[in-house]
Amino acid sequence: MVRLTRIYTKGGDGGETSLGNGERVAKFDLRVAAFGSVDEANACIGIARLHVGADVDAMLAAIQNDLFDLGADLCTPEDPAPKHAALRIDETQVARLEREIDTLNGRLSPLDSFVLPGGSAAAAYLHLARTVARRAEREIVALAARETVNPAAIRYINRLSDHLFVVSRHVNGDGKGDVLWVPGKNRV
Repeated sequence: MVRLTRIYTKGGDGGETSLGNGERVAKFDLRVAAFGSVDEANACIGIARLHVGADVDAMLAAIQNDLFDLGADLCTPEDPAPKHAALRIDETQVARLEREIDTLNGRLSPLDSFVLPGGSAAAAYLHLARTVARRAEREIVALAARETVNPAAIRYINRLSDHLFVVSRHVNGDGKGDVLWVPGKNRV
């Protein structure tokens, strides 16, 4: 468990921050950007939770906790001989997202167009969280091209954006309140 007794340390005043293994890196490091985007997606989900019912809220609460696990995973570089076991995303977390996607998607009619963010406040915030999760995924994949990243972390963030998309449709009356893209609608 984490215990915070001081909120500021002044350790980052020079533009660096500490990773989970104690290594100091620049605040613009790709690893820091990746777990920062995960944190941002988590904040967006927190806003969405203010606008959903209990069933969706429970799913989103579990995801928020997972996102802290994902941040811890990304914050601690892979080490073949670690001093302490690092917290890592695992396949059970990915499988839970897949089950929830399948359950919710089974209620939705197929789409004939892309969905525009909106329809309800909850759906709009979920779309915002989805786009931030997609950015986090791009950053995590870029990081994985440079150094070792837990493959389950990549699968988790990929499933998360799909999950948020399906949940956004679910909270829009199982898709009945979706706002669909009409290609070229506003051409003169």
